[in-house]
Amino acid sequence: MKLYVQALALCAATTPAFADVEFGFVEGAPKDRFFFTNTSSCDLDAFAIEIDLSQSIGRLIFDVSNVGAGVEVFQPFQVVSAVSRVVVEPDVKDGQSVIAISLDGLGAGERFGFSIDVDDTIGAREITVAGSEFAGSQVKLDGIDGRASVTLGNKPEAILDFNGC
Repeated sequence: MKLYVQALALCAATTPAFADVEFGFVEGAPKDRFFFTNTSSCDLDAFAIEIDLSQSIGRLIFDVSNVGAGVEVFQPFQVVSAVSRVVVEPDVKDGQSVIAISLDGLGAGERFGFSIDVDDTIGAREITVAGSEFAGSQVKLDGIDGRASVTLGNKPEAILDFNGC
């Protein structure tokens, strides 16, 4: 029994700890919202976020201007939570399908969020994005402590296992 406990302790000491980062999207009018929440009990060091909509089945784009690829209502990129964490705010162009944001970290339980308008380019209602239109999109985290990525299915939400604890 003593040997079993020692082996278990050794495995626990050598197994890397992962921080769960929850990703989500909320369709809204007039602004859509993306969020990333550190659901772990440890703080995360600096990392970059990339949201790539280019392979989405809805051929989703960011609509940030009244002229260009988007339709009707538009909304520019705006950080709505953890504003002080943003190292480099992206210069989002209308019709762009990839966005990258650098953060200086994210505390345990802390949420980073931003608003922007997302439109589809193949549907009958381009201004309203259904969750299933995100299928094929990718969300990536890349930082000092490691990397995590996920390809979205029919819901615009995911848990990313990110090294860092």
